[in-house]
Amino acid sequence: MKTKEIYLAGGCFWGVEEFFSQIDGVLQTYVGYADGKQKNTTYNDLKKTDHSETVYIKYDAGLLSLEKILDYFFMIIDPISVNRQGNDIGRQYRTAIYYADKGDSDIIQNRVQAEQKKYKKPIATEIKPINNFCRAEEYHQQYLKKNPGGYCHIDMSLLDKIKS
Repeated sequence: MKTKEIYLAGGCFWGVEEFFSQIDGVLQTYVGYADGKQKNTTYNDLKKTDHSETVYIKYDAGLLSLEKILDYFFMIIDPISVNRQGNDIGRQYRTAIYYADKGDSDIIQNRVQAEQKKYKKPIATEIKPINNFCRAEEYHQQYLKKNPGGYCHIDMSLLDKIKS
C-alpha cells in the first residue's frame, strides 16, 4: 500500500471531512486549520490568524488517485467563490489545495487548469504547499457523525454518484 496525504479547504470543514471519509481508498481524515500567520490557532482566533478550515486526508494511492480526489473536491465546492462556501462567509472558508508532496504540484495545477475551462471567472482555489497546519479542537472532529443533523453546505447525495 502506498499512502499519500493531501489537505483540502472547501468551506466549513465538517461536511468536507464527512464527504471524504466515505470514499473508498481514504484511510483517515481529520479537521484542522492551515495556512495561517502562525503555527497554531483555535476556532475562536481564526480571523486573527488567517487560517483556513482544512481537512487532512490520508489515502491509499493504489486505490484512489490524487486526480480522482480532486475531481470529488471540485464536485462539492464552488471554486470561483472567494472566501465563501454555502452560507459560510469569511477568509477561513476560502478554498485551497495544500500539498505535502512537492511532486503533487503538477498534478494539481493540471487538474485546476482543466476545471477552469468550465468557468468564465478565474478559479479562486489556492494551491500551495501545506503551511502551519494544526489539528482542530476535538468537538470538530467527525462532527457530522456525532451530530447527524448538523449544518452542512455539501450535497451528500453526490456520494451516491461516486459509489454507483
